Amino acid sequence: MLVLDTNDLPVADRYEALRTAVAREGGVDAVEENEPAAGMWKRLEVWNFGPLTMFDTRGTSARFVRSYRKTSRELVDNVSIMTQAEGFGTGAFACDGYQRHLGAEGVGLTPHMVAPHEYGWAGTGRSVAFTVDIAHLALPVDTVRAAIPLLRHSPVESLLLQHIRGLRRHADQLSGNAEAEALAAATIQLTRALIVSVAGPDHTRREVAEETLVTRVLAYLRAHLTEPDLTPQRIARAHGISVRTLYRLCEQGGLSLEKWIILRRLEGARNDLAATEQAHRTIEAIARSWGFTHPSHFSRRFRQTYGTSPGQWRRHARRSLSLRTDEA
Repeated sequence: MLVLDTNDLPVADRYEALRTAVAREGGVDAVEENEPAAGMWKRLEVWNFGPLTMFDTRGTSARFVRSYRKTSRELVDNVSIMTQAEGFGTGAFACDGYQRHLGAEGVGLTPHMVAPHEYGWAGTGRSVAFTVDIAHLALPVDTVRAAIPLLRHSPVESLLLQHIRGLRRHADQLSGNAEAEALAAATIQLTRALIVSVAGPDHTRREVAEETLVTRVLAYLRAHLTEPDLTPQRIARAHGISVRTLYRLCEQGGLSLEKWIILRRLEGARNDLAATEQAHRTIEAIARSWGFTHPSHFSRRFRQTYGTSPGQWRRHARRSLSLRTDEA
């Protein structure tokens, strides 16, 4: 949901509107802008997924600060995860005395109740972040705090990052749906796994690893969905379990591994076949980009699932778009 676009406002009102919006939505108490009001631009979008709130902030260079004074005064018990969007350079992240240049492959963690923090970028930047009450993580504050400088060493970091980006891509459709609570639970589980993977006691790491294994497997599948060699053997090896254990976990979770992968790939290919920006690509190229190495196999599975061939579906989608354009 769009909360603010400063381009829609008179120049004289932009700074104050930005400060008000980020204070209300994200608890930020200071914004430092490097551009004059006429050249400054910020766009803020916010979505709710059950107990989790997601933010997408983009625009010209800035520095957002939450001070220790504000943190202690408001007694906020939220934890935030921050990311820098792909294609938008590098962000500068600082929390509890730790500093990190946050590129497209990393995440930043801030426990609001104990640590002041700041985040910003030079040039045009974009941050996608979320906050959740620490109670949902079921972890001690000291464990969360200890994880801040160690996240880059965790194999879970990339899984959470890909999950956040997928959630953001479909936020408008998903935030108000019945799936919102389940998606929030999966996000919280991955965040919990990320923290304890680098900062938790050994027994807690084992417990959380077992509790979140199915969630981590699904996140891994989504992150590597388009890769043709996404086999059960590779998936099991990446999670330190046997193929037999992998199948047992999937069965317990009501998940058919191969069918899940095929269906998600078919959904992706189907969307690309209907997309106007993909019109220059051949059906075979789109199929290959979604992990289908044999065109005949792709066509057969597509027809079995959707009752039509990829070519027929593409022509139908184009005709439908043309009709809508003519009606408009």
